[in-house]
Formats: sequence, structure tokens, C-alpha cells
Amino acid sequence: MKTPALIRQAIRSMDRYRLRSAFMMLGSLVGAAALTFVVSLAQGAEAKMLRTVKQVVGDGSVIVAGGGSRMMGGPHAAAGRLTIDDVAAAVQQVPGIEAWDPQAVVRETVRHADSTTEVRVIGGSEHWSRVWGRGVARGESFDRSAIEGSSRVALIGETVAHRIFGAENPIGGDIRIGAVPFRVIGVLEPFGVDMHGMDRDDEIVVPLSTLMRRVTNIDAIGAAKIVVADPRREDTVAASLRQALRARHRLDRDRPDDFSIMTSSQVQGMVSTIERVLWLYVPLVGGIVLIIGGGVAATLMLASVNERTAEIGLRTAIGARPADIRWQFIAETAATVVLGGLGGVVLGLAGVQLVALHLPLDSTVSWAAVAISVLASIVVGFAAGVAPAQRAARLNPVDALR
Repeated sequence: MKTPALIRQAIRSMDRYRLRSAFMMLGSLVGAAALTFVVSLAQGAEAKMLRTVKQVVGDGSVIVAGGGSRMMGGPHAAAGRLTIDDVAAAVQQVPGIEAWDPQAVVRETVRHADSTTEVRVIGGSEHWSRVWGRGVARGESFDRSAIEGSSRVALIGETVAHRIFGAENPIGGDIRIGAVPFRVIGVLEPFGVDMHGMDRDDEIVVPLSTLMRRVTNIDAIGAAKIVVADPRREDTVAASLRQALRARHRLDRDRPDDFSIMTSSQVQGMVSTIERVLWLYVPLVGGIVLIIGGGVAATLMLASVNERTAEIGLRTAIGARPADIRWQFIAETAATVVLGGLGGVVLGLAGVQLVALHLPLDSTVSWAAVAISVLASIVVGFAAGVAPAQRAARLNPVDALR
């Protein structure tokens, strides 16, 4: 039997046995939908993690965190106070450091006219833009004189600007952070939502000295980012910084660190581990569901062979060869499973788009996931049709006609 005739026969059989075909499609539909959905989400999550890590950490960077830091998941049990003087003293003892920036983060109520919102407020030095790789899109940044004079100037994110200023130009506008008045001198470059789901445009950057003296009245910082001149030496620099900080904090050899140090290579290693999990175990779930769907299709088609013995006997009696019968059932099973798989791809992509409305993903359509799902459906469909086809081909036409 030629291929066009096989396809026509498969379509007629699917139409004749609609309920059976629907159940056979259901397994491949769920499997392909799950495979498309999870692989697309995994690809989007991977892209988001890589972009965020590159923006926040970059290459050749060392992050030192102390008590009160939320940047690395919160303080650990032995966390202690970290001050600007601690980091400055350590940096002076370690060669090969290009720049560094101390940072403190608080959440404060911000007001402008009748608008009020709660915002993440970051205190940084005059080097913050260079160290963290983020400048201003409009206006200007603050300089060393603003740090030394504890100037009440602020750089606001686009989300903050839209929320409290609306259509009004925020440059030169007055805001209150807590009870302290500030003047907006710039709008930060757009960042977007990071991998933790935090809107990084919903934040304000002010001089660290101003934040510590006028807003929070504390002298401890949450963390500091240190940029190494030669990225290949970041591990050496990190080890030297650890020794210097331990000496500064007078920690005995048997006492653990009361701070944490993480390098960009360590962060990238963590991301690589997450990538392996995403690309190995997550698609496996969809693949297992698809295989189970193929098993269901094979079982239903085997039952169909018993129901269609008269049809098989009649086709054999008028000249159909065993190979024709075999390919007929393979084509029917494969066509049903593949159509279900295509429907699953559409359903999976629709689910990804729905999730993307609520989650920050860089890529919401994975054509690799679509190709894998379609190819897997084809393979499973043909594999599921082999056993029913062999059984149908082995039927004795005389017995079948009885």
C-alpha cells in the first residue's frame, strides 16, 4: 500500500473510532505539552539567570557580605558586622584590586507630593556605577564630593519614577526617603526583574554616607563588591581578602568566618549546576509522560486489533499482504500519537505564554523544545504501533473471517 493511501486509511480509522483515538491522543498530548512547557521554562530561566549573574556579579569579582546582608540569601549563623573601614583596610593589603564599592540596603517609605510607596534604597560610593555596571539613563550620577558631604541626592529607577512622578519629569524633583528630603538628580538605566523576581527598577541609589548618617544612623554595611584587575587571580585575591578580614576581626584559627566571601567563578559554578538540573531532570519528566502515553496508545491499539479481526480478514482476502496490514496499523497509531503531540506542543506554548505574564523570563518560546516534542511524538508513535501491527499481520485470514 502506498503512503498516501496509508495516510487516508489512517485518517478514516481515526474518524471511525473517535473515542479510542481521543484516548490515544490524550497521552501524547499531555506528554508533549509537559515537555514543551518545562523545556521552554527551563531555557527562559537559564537565560534569565545568566543575564542577572553577568549584570550583578560579572567576571573577576569578589563579593564580601557581613551581618544584615540580603544579597546572598541572608546572613549566616556566624555573621558579624562589616564596616567600610574593614573592607578598606583589607583592600589596601591586597594587590591586584581595580575598584570596590561598599553597599547598604534598606526598605524605606518614599513620598512625592501625594504619592507614597515603599522602595528598596541602596547606599553606594562614587564607584558604584563602575563596579556594578549600571549608570544613569537621564540626568547625572553623584561624585566623591556628594559622598564626602553626605549630599541628599538620589538616583531613582524607572518604576519608582513612574509610580511617584507619573508623567512629570523626575529630574530635579523632590522626594522624601523616610523623613529626609532628597533631590532627584538622575534616573537609573533600566535593569528589569532579576532571577529572584525582584524589580531592580523599583529601587533608589543614594550616597552611602547620606544613607548611613541621615536615614538609618548605622555604620555597618551589608556587603561590598570588589573588582579584580586580572579575573584569573580572583581566587587568590579572595583568599587574601579572607585572611585580611579575619585578622581585622581578630578571629582565632579555630573560629569560623563572621563574614562570607563569594567569587564570580563560584557563582557561575552554581549556575552551571542549576543548568544541569534544568536540562537533565526537568525534560525527563515530560519524556516519561510521553512514553507512558505511547504505552497507553499501544494498549488501546492492541485491543483494537481484536475488535477489527473481521476487517483484517476481509482486507487479507481481497489481496492485502501482511506488510500492508502491518503498515496500516503503524500508520494509524503514529498518526494518532503525532497529532496528539502537535496539539500538546500548542498547549505547552500557550501555557508558557500564560506563565510569562507573571514570571520574568527572557525567552518564552523554545523552538528546541518544539522540535524535541514533535520528534519524540513521532518516535513514540511509531514505536507504539509496532506491537499491534505485528499482531494484526500475523492473523490468519480464514480465522479472522470466521
